[in-house]
Amino acid sequence: MKKALAVAKWEFMEKVKSKAFLISLVLMPVIIVLFAVIPGFLAAKPDDRPLAIGIIDKSGLLFERLKQTIEEKHRLPDGQPNYILKDLGADGDVPQLKLIGNQMIANGEIEGYFFLPADIIDSGKVEYRARNVGNLRIERRFSKAIEDIIVEIRLSNQGYDASRVRNLLAEIDIRSMKISDKGEETESGFREVFFSAYIFIMALMFLVLTSGQLLVRSVVEEKTNRVIEVLLSSCSSMDLMTGKILGLSTLGLVQIGLWGAIGLAVSIKTGGLFFLTENLILSAVYFILGYLMYSAIFVGVGSPITTEQEAQQLTSYVSLFLVFPIALAIPAMQNPDSMLIKVLTFIPILTPTFMLLRIPIQTPATWEIVTTIILLVLTTVVLMWAAGKVFRIAILVYGKRPSIPELFRWIRAA
Repeated sequence: MKKALAVAKWEFMEKVKSKAFLISLVLMPVIIVLFAVIPGFLAAKPDDRPLAIGIIDKSGLLFERLKQTIEEKHRLPDGQPNYILKDLGADGDVPQLKLIGNQMIANGEIEGYFFLPADIIDSGKVEYRARNVGNLRIERRFSKAIEDIIVEIRLSNQGYDASRVRNLLAEIDIRSMKISDKGEETESGFREVFFSAYIFIMALMFLVLTSGQLLVRSVVEEKTNRVIEVLLSSCSSMDLMTGKILGLSTLGLVQIGLWGAIGLAVSIKTGGLFFLTENLILSAVYFILGYLMYSAIFVGVGSPITTEQEAQQLTSYVSLFLVFPIALAIPAMQNPDSMLIKVLTFIPILTPTFMLLRIPIQTPATWEIVTTIILLVLTTVVLMWAAGKVFRIAILVYGKRPSIPELFRWIRAA
């Protein structure tokens, strides 16, 4: 291992001193924070001026009550009403009224208008027309106000006291408590469970893609510069492969470790810990085994590659297996013991990510944990052995890329 460790040290030091690594070490957390915070900040930012909203109330029952409700409930920071409601009339032909409303929108006189049909109390159907129908805030606020008014009118028509019914319909605040296998309870909800799985899967994907891409590019660069022959004169192919995996793995772990420490410190400081800390060791086991397995895949499939374009294609294909569990995150949270989820868990290339997804939701049975760990260990050992066989020959092969049958012949070779 002496030569392998020397290669690992060289790979680590060369990459950790590079400007690209130092920039990504600082820039990536900033980008993640910006993507996570700015959309929410902009969505919650209040309007900077009152918006004129037109109302065509063919029922003649809602306009005044809607105007009072909206202007009282929604105001700008300076105290002005957020929305100024304009009565576009109720008498006349519906197409003509809509034509007038459309023209006012085109002239910039109103932001949009709501059309309330004559049978709105029974049908509950409302139309909203605007130049920008993507403003969900307007639709959500007005639909809630209109719904409340219609419900009150319906209750009154049935002889009920709407105000008393509203007081009786108290809101329910549900606290979610997660029970462990030992019967211990901890408070957690959808956010904690989802992010506990999401963070580990994204960390694994980032580590695999960055380290794997660096590994493939390192081999491609050394093959292109004909440095690989010099290296093999001083160490064996297995030493070189092991050293590259160890060095670049350490680099990725250092990067993720620093980001994780910063994230944990900020969460504890702000009192907003949004992930579960239980079963961290078990999740770490699948994380490490999954990374080693994917590293073997990168070494075996990436060593015959001779161009940067092929390296990028390889990483994009591997990323599909890492992203796939995220697409099934919601079904897995609703039914983690479903047959589909269990079957996918026992497919080796999907095992790490699906177990990382299932563990925070509901810890799988002991036999599943033991079986999947053994399966991952065996798969990783076999893939590492096969990758070593391919790597030994592929690093000295130039020109035409070997076919799949040729790769199998290299693996079977002594």
